[in-house]
This record gives sequence, C-alpha cells and structure tokens, in this order.
Amino acid sequence: MSSDDEFFNIAEQEHAAGIDRSIPHSARIWNYWLGGKDNFPVDRAAGDQYVETFPGIIAIARLTRHFLKRSIRFLAEDAGIRQFLDVGTGLPTVDNTHEVAQRIAPDARVVYVDNDPLVLLHAHVLLTSTPEGTTEYVEADMRDPQAILEGAARTLDLSKPVGLTFMGVLGHVEDDEQAAATVAHLMDGLAPGSHLAIGDGANTISAEFAEAQRTYDEGGSVPYKLRSEDQIRRLFDGLDLLPPGIVPCLDWRPEVTPVEPPPAIQPLAGIARKGG
Repeated sequence: MSSDDEFFNIAEQEHAAGIDRSIPHSARIWNYWLGGKDNFPVDRAAGDQYVETFPGIIAIARLTRHFLKRSIRFLAEDAGIRQFLDVGTGLPTVDNTHEVAQRIAPDARVVYVDNDPLVLLHAHVLLTSTPEGTTEYVEADMRDPQAILEGAARTLDLSKPVGLTFMGVLGHVEDDEQAAATVAHLMDGLAPGSHLAIGDGANTISAEFAEAQRTYDEGGSVPYKLRSEDQIRRLFDGLDLLPPGIVPCLDWRPEVTPVEPPPAIQPLAGIARKGG
C-alpha cells in the first residue's frame, strides 16, 4: 500500500470515528510543518497563518524532530537502552522513535503513548515494528502517569532501564507543578539506569512568536505553555543531567556543523540518567 493509499484509508477511518476535520488540529499542523501528508486544508491554513506571523516555527519543529532522532541514537548506541517509552507521540512522520531505535537494535521494544484518537488511529496504521522488536500503543493522558506505567508494563520490562521521551508535548500540561509531578511519577516507576529526554519550547521568544502563539491558542487548537530554562530544568530534578546540560537543541551533542547560522530562537533539550 502506498503512503497516499494509507492516508486516504486513514481519512475514511477518521470520518467513521467522528473526528472533526473542520477544526485545525495541533498534531496535523505539526505534521504539515514537518512536510508530512497527514493534514487537511484547515490545518494548512492555520499552519500558514502561524508561519506568516513567525516563519521560524518551521525551524523549531524540525529542530525538535532532529533532537528526537539524536536522542534515540544516543540512548540506543551510547547508553545501551533497548526499551523506549514515547509519551505524546504525535502523528507519525519520518524517523519515528522505533525506526531510529530498531536500526541500531532490531530487538528494541517501543511503547507509544497518546490520548488523541486521531494520533492513535494513524499510529495503528503507520507504525510497525521489526520482526525482532515490538511496537505497541497505550491510550492514556500524560497527566495520568500511573495509567501510562501500567499500560507500558504490558510490553516493557520496567525492572530494566527505559528511555522516556517527551518531545514538544509537555507544554500541553500548563500547570508547572503538575508537569513536574507527571515526569517524576513516571521516572519513579522506571528502573535505575533509565534515561529521560526532553525537547521543548522555551519562553525566550520574540514579539512575532508571541503573537503567532496567541493566535494559535485562540484558534481552536489545544493551548501550549512555553517554559523558561529553569522551569524545564526542574523537570529533571533528582536525575543526573548529562553533558552538555540543558541547551538549545542544536547544541546538544551536534552530529554535524550546521551550514547555515542557527535560528535565533530554538527549543531547549536535555537528557538525564536515573542513578541508583
């Protein structure tokens, strides 16, 4: 089946599931910015409106995706992680968590977590595993970490290290205390040697970025909170933050030297290890 056939098959299932395609959807807008096909005119219009106000959002989307790939490669190659828990999956694009991990370790086991029926619908159709490994999906809200752990335990051995990732999603938990408690609860349920990787938007933004975000938040999509470096650092409390610490995405163990100057505004990124 071609990618176009898959898309239209999913579109039919979306209609059957009662998913409203007349309202812009953050996952589909993000997919559009990343060059994906799983989006509709309303999503492209919302995405274009954001880009018109703040063109740098496309670079931010791509930088977060590149950090996801680098972090999974680091966890699989350098840290020897063979189990991954991807919370807030988003729509599948290119080089999803299991694809990157299983290129390095074909037996890697990956659990994707989301509570969005649109994302889960796409995931079941498009995310498949190597024969040696496993890819599974847990329908759960990231605000319910215990449900995530219970669902993940059906596929992952939580007595062994796990790579836990949050890529561009923690801003959907607007309360700082709740965001920190969510991450801490999940890490408490994972074995020593587990790692936490976070890539997220920072609130060091321009007037254009602020206006684009305001319009986005008021346009029907789920609002997103941008946090300070200190607020993001707090999400790693109790863990051993790995060098180079919390830095702009491009500065976290870059694999190549960028040809173009880095954008003035970048997401922040960091990886930490659970000791013990």
